[in-house]
Amino acid sequence: MNKLIPMVAVCFLSATFLGTSCAADVQEKQQEVKEKQMELKQERRKESAERVQASNQSMQQVSRASKIIGTNVKNPNGDKLGDIKELVLDPESGQVVYVVVSFGGLLGVGNKLFALPWKALHWTRDKEYYVLDVDKSTLKKAPGFDKKHWPDSSKWDQLREEVKEFYQPNP
Repeated sequence: MNKLIPMVAVCFLSATFLGTSCAADVQEKQQEVKEKQMELKQERRKESAERVQASNQSMQQVSRASKIIGTNVKNPNGDKLGDIKELVLDPESGQVVYVVVSFGGLLGVGNKLFALPWKALHWTRDKEYYVLDVDKSTLKKAPGFDKKHWPDSSKWDQLREEVKEFYQPNP
């Protein structure tokens, strides 16, 4: 019996030590799992926020034609060049090819219309008007037409070349 008590004590203490050691390992593993779950949750939130931001940016890149028509066009100095009268679409691609801007005249009388490449215009940061990087004197020399004599569809290709050459928009 004298030999049995120390052995039982050793077994008991070993079991207690191993139990606390195992319990500590289990708690440590549980903590690691919780931290990993938090990291994954944060990554998912970040990815979700990035998707929402990309979607919002995408939505800001589109606009209704009714909101564009009537918008002022200014040069980089802030001088008003005119306002947007029409959007001309390519029926095959569905893309806006030209924007027609009215310039000059008084109260709509004597205005000259210009077909500008859509890519020649840029939004301002506040999106209150479009910017066309030309001055008024250059615009007076630009190829244009009056509101009663729009180019017929057979001459759009010719106008396209003239406009492209005159404005040389960036792709």
